[in-house]
Amino acid sequence: MIRIKVPATTANMGPGFDAIGMALNLYNEIEIDTIDEGVQVVWDNPELELPLEQNMVYTSMLHAFEKYDFKCKGIKIRIKSCNIPLSRGLGSSASSIVAGIVGANEIMGKVMSCDDIVDMATELEGHPDNVVPAITGGMVVSIYDGGKVTYSKVDVPKEIRFAVMIPGFKVSTEKARGVMPESYGKSDCVYNISRVAMLVNAMNKGELDKLRVCFEDKIHQPYRKNLITGMDEIFEEAKKLGSIGEFISGSGSTLIAVVKTDNEGFESSMRKYLAEIDGNWEIKMLETDYDGVNI
Repeated sequence: MIRIKVPATTANMGPGFDAIGMALNLYNEIEIDTIDEGVQVVWDNPELELPLEQNMVYTSMLHAFEKYDFKCKGIKIRIKSCNIPLSRGLGSSASSIVAGIVGANEIMGKVMSCDDIVDMATELEGHPDNVVPAITGGMVVSIYDGGKVTYSKVDVPKEIRFAVMIPGFKVSTEKARGVMPESYGKSDCVYNISRVAMLVNAMNKGELDKLRVCFEDKIHQPYRKNLITGMDEIFEEAKKLGSIGEFISGSGSTLIAVVKTDNEGFESSMRKYLAEIDGNWEIKMLETDYDGVNI
């Protein structure tokens, strides 16, 4: 029996479009075992059940088996807990891809290195910003070029936590990418380059006073905010309550406010505000997961 625990991830973090991501302490848990023949998938929550061809744990396992020419008689997959919400910008697809590849690697006798797993997961996901931190943990900067991923971890100050605000409505990655322009002006590119560079340095040095300007973006958030009703107002309320920066998590619909750990009143005040607006919002106060996928 292989037991796999994969963290949720937030990607982009403002200016780091398709390049920066971070693991959070919210998890999906999957159990995988070999059987004599066939495929069995058991969902502890039947309401979340997907057809086999849409189950990315299964399809990612098959991809790994095929690439390494491994013949598996049969597999049983148990989706034990599924705490990462679907289509909310918290890396649900990345968690499934990582779980499938890691599970396949265990069955094959650990033939894949960590970098092999990173490259395959990125190939399947299409971009590295969610899958890499799901594997390695922490906050990670990644470059995907020629089928290979180069990545480096960023220190996250212990003095901050993340107010993860999840609405009842979904935003598909395809739709969120579709609203973005095909090209950008030089000034917008410089705007983001300077901020993503400052974000990495400010995180590494614990310069919390600089984070607000670092989370600003002109590449994706101005275009995606129209898909997330009330985003500007929610960000403004978070700022009033003492957050030190806000951003869309991945492609949305989840929003994240960065909060100092000593801001004890933020959660209750923000929960009260969210309960009074449309969208069926919930809030979770999360921290960075530093370990990544656990077997």
